[in-house]
This record gives sequence, structure tokens and C-alpha cells, in this order.
Amino acid sequence: MEISATGRLEVRITAADVGKRVSVRRRHDPAAEGEKFTDTVGVLASWDDGVLLITRKGGETVHIPEASLVAGKVVPPAPARRRGPAASYEELAHVSARAWRPVESERLGQWELRAAAGFTRRANSALPLGDPGLPLPAALDAVRRWYGDRGLPAYVQTATGAEGTQELLCAELERLGWTREVTAELWIGALAPVADRDEGAGVVLSREADDAWLTRYQRKGVSEVALKVLGGGSPGSSEDESGGGPSVWFATVPGEGGGAPAAIGRCVVDGRWAGFAAVEVDPALRRRGLATRVMAALARRALEEGASAAWLQVEADNAGARGLYAGMGFAAHHAYHHYRSV
Repeated sequence: MEISATGRLEVRITAADVGKRVSVRRRHDPAAEGEKFTDTVGVLASWDDGVLLITRKGGETVHIPEASLVAGKVVPPAPARRRGPAASYEELAHVSARAWRPVESERLGQWELRAAAGFTRRANSALPLGDPGLPLPAALDAVRRWYGDRGLPAYVQTATGAEGTQELLCAELERLGWTREVTAELWIGALAPVADRDEGAGVVLSREADDAWLTRYQRKGVSEVALKVLGGGSPGSSEDESGGGPSVWFATVPGEGGGAPAAIGRCVVDGRWAGFAAVEVDPALRRRGLATRVMAALARRALEEGASAAWLQVEADNAGARGLYAGMGFAAHHAYHHYRSV
């Protein structure tokens, strides 16, 4: 907190600091029980009608009455990560989007509208990287119309918690009545240590998700649209300037007796990045290192194709997966959210 020369706490932020990362301390209602003060760190999204709106790293928004402030200051951006590859939010947003392509997409200025018959929010949401070319309310109206024409709910995917993320957009979406439905995190790490965790013996790699792989995949009733998304390339999706797209691999650990696989995984190699997804293990065979084996085999193939860094997405309440990935050297880079129009 900011302390003056006389030793007193001071509020050294104003409405002019909207958009900056701040740290504030507020006093609780005298009648409230518990701690007397609460500290909040995040991006100052707005300061209107005597109320501050601060968006925390994880995307949570906090409303703070101006009258309750006892101290506040602008603070520098969150320190750079001390391990793993250096990466900007914009780079990771593009890489992760290319790894999960829709079957249809259209530009709205610098935003991308994506649709895949409702298969996952990621493939059926607007990705707002840059200026939509319209005032925000008009842009959101265009998003609603585009998804409405396809019989789909309108979603906007945003991110918080890293330099260049979209705390201000999140706050504006909430102000305009959009509802946040899902929050997860994107984690990154070095690729070689993943390959070194296990020899990857017994893992079968393929360019396609065959029937056996799909029997273990958690999303049942996979349609032709879903297969196109999983395969990483489809009509109407964008490719890189060289004409080629990311390299997609599927991993399978065969089950005993020709039944459903013991474990599966998917990896998308795109330049220096390898993105892991759909790492799933037979519930009866968990805690036997199968997920590690799958990821190691995929990591080896990604290294052969020139990748050096890895990313994956994990939900906040998946404690098992978070523990596994942390043990492999992954750490959170930013949180991402899906807002739905009501």
C-alpha cells in the first residue's frame, strides 16, 4: 500500500488510471465480522458513480465503493515467469486457436467469428484479438446476429491475467449483460522435459482419430463436424501463409483384449509450440503413469518436428490434472473465459 511521509496510508489512484494494474485496500463495514481491511490487486476496469470495478488475474470482478478506500496505488505489470518459454498472450491465443479450428469462420475487423455446429465453446465463439472495426455495442450485435443465423448461442472468448489480456473487455461484457459461463487456464512449459518423463513405450501414434480412439474420448456421439475440428483442418478454416496448417497427432495406448484404449491423447505441433489435449485414461487404470506415457510419446514426435515449447488447457477444479502438469514443469500463463449473450 502507498504510505505517505507521515506514515499514513494514501489513495494515489484516480479515474484516470482505468486500464492500469492497481493495488487497493478497503475498509469493511463497521458492522461486518472478520478482518477489518481487504486488499485487492488487479486491473482497474472502471470508476463510475463512486464505485471501482477491478478485474483480478483469474477474471473475477470486484466492486469497491470509493468511500471504503483507505489506500491505493498503481503497480507494475505482474512479473515475468521465471521458468518455461517466454510467450505473449497474443502469440498463445493465435496458436491455441489454430489447434482447434472451426468448420466455418468469418472476420469482423480483427475479431474472428468461429462456428462448428456447437461442438465446444472454443470452436463456437468470437475471438476478439484487436479492433472489430465497430463500436463495441455494435460489434456485439453483429456477433449475436452471426451466431443467431446459425442457430447457435453467441459466445465471446476473452482472457485475463497476463500482459495484453482483456480485463477491460470482460468488465464491459458484464456491464452489457453477458454472462461468464466457463473459466479455465492455459499453461505452458518446456517440451523436452515432458519427453524425458517416460519412454512412451506401447503408445501408437496416428494422423487420424480412429474408432478405437473415439471410444475413449470423453465427448460421446462425435459428429462429422467434431471429427473435422479434431483433425485440425476443414473447409473455410484459415491456414498459414505457406499454405499448410498445424501438424496433428493422436496417441493411443491399446486396451487389453482389443477393448477400449487404456489411454489416449492429442497433440498439435505448430512452429515452436506443441499443444496437448484430450489426454484421457480409463478410470480403472489411473495413477499408473499412462497419461505421462502418452504425453511423452507425443512430445518426442513434436520435438522431431522442431517444437521446443508446450501448452495445454486445464480447468480450475481439475486437481488431478493440475498436479500432473505442474510435476511436468507446466505453469499457468493466463486464464480464459467464455461469455454468453443473454
